[in-house]
Amino acid sequence: MSSHRARPEDPAKRAMLLTALYIAQEQYGYLSEEAIARVAQRLGVLPMDVYTTASFYTLFHQEPVARYRIQVCEGLSCFLSGEDDSFGAEGLLAYLRQKLGLKEGQQRSADGKFSLETVQCLAACDTAPNMRINEELYGNLTPAKVDSILAELAKE
Repeated sequence: MSSHRARPEDPAKRAMLLTALYIAQEQYGYLSEEAIARVAQRLGVLPMDVYTTASFYTLFHQEPVARYRIQVCEGLSCFLSGEDDSFGAEGLLAYLRQKLGLKEGQQRSADGKFSLETVQCLAACDTAPNMRINEELYGNLTPAKVDSILAELAKE
């Protein structure tokens, strides 16, 4: 019996790896060292290969996340959107920081309910500016829309 471990370059292993990471994240809430080790063991790949793949994709996270993970798109369309560029990606990010009480560099609200991060593209350029909260995409954002969305989430 060979002790050779399959490399993720194998297309079948690579496809299984992404699925396994998604399932592990659903079970654990995030990809802890334990979760990464279990995925590696089950697929017969090296833990470093699992970690490398997990850290490449923004949908995977290696630390516990807030109940509401807010991702603001910084792609070109979102960056340039808004009247007088006042509510493009930068304006949206600044507005969310202010509404959530986040200081520069802080990514999580004091109550741990919200986290805020930027991503390069949410693939919805026609509705810029955009943000995603968990798995829900919100577009054509204005301060009033953001206020309404945050108010609804605060009720939960």
